[in-house]
Amino acid sequence: MPIDPAFREGAAFMDGAYMPVAECRIPVLDWGFLRGDATYDVVHTWQGRFFRLDEHLDRFTRNLGRLRYEIPYDRDGIAEVLHRCVALAGLDDAFVEMLVTRGIPRNRDPRQATNRFAVFAVPFVWILPRERHDDGLHVIVSSIERIRAQAVDPTVKNYHWLDLVRGLFEAYEQGGETAILVDARGNVLEGPGFNLFVIRDGVVATPGEGVLEGVTRGTAIELLRRRGVEVELREVQSDELRAADEAFATSTAGGVMPIATVDGRPLGDAPISRRLLDDYWAAHTDPAWTTPVRRDLAEAAV
Repeated sequence: MPIDPAFREGAAFMDGAYMPVAECRIPVLDWGFLRGDATYDVVHTWQGRFFRLDEHLDRFTRNLGRLRYEIPYDRDGIAEVLHRCVALAGLDDAFVEMLVTRGIPRNRDPRQATNRFAVFAVPFVWILPRERHDDGLHVIVSSIERIRAQAVDPTVKNYHWLDLVRGLFEAYEQGGETAILVDARGNVLEGPGFNLFVIRDGVVATPGEGVLEGVTRGTAIELLRRRGVEVELREVQSDELRAADEAFATSTAGGVMPIATVDGRPLGDAPISRRLLDDYWAAHTDPAWTTPVRRDLAEAAV
């Protein structure tokens, strides 16, 4: 089926209809916009295959229940919308986001809202472009404290990003390109859209609490352990990151990303990070972890 030029920049679904991504709008009165009352998840496709789609759907549907959202789509129905958006956009390598907002309550009562479900698929998004993986990320340890888990559960993906945005501006002012936020005790947690791993003497550590339990994070842990690398989930002190032999970040938007400098200090040659980087992209051909995009669904969507 030929790709409609209207979908060249991406395809979206909202309120039961498919549309070009530029036409997708959330009403200004929706609490997703007014109050950040929303959850989301992001899965990607690579060379025409979803990567770890089941894990993303599991987390998304679990979080709907935790936040008391209800939508008229079961897990299979959500998956079908994802497939159709990618197929409509004609993308092989796509960044695909599913989200639910609270909607517009009556009388300021969130129980009296019709929750809004939306999906969009756009060309693949990179935090660190693939051609820069040899260079790596330049990060700073932020002075900004990540919003506490007692206030906003970090394991439920959400749009409470103002602390992360403050960290980004702090990084820019110090000559970095992104930031790692900390907890109240000064332990490093996570950055804007990514998890953190620190390596010292061949042992890999990643924050065990207070962070999103990212699907790419879980993939990295599994691939490292397959190679016999020890991985610890625990508190990671800021000075431990600064003195690391190597470090890397993980995200759906870019996969495994070696970290080149922390607060301006260069890290090592990153042999473990780079081997993991190769393993991660090789895993995109593993049938156990990938799902072909159903191109046949594009025609049924229009």
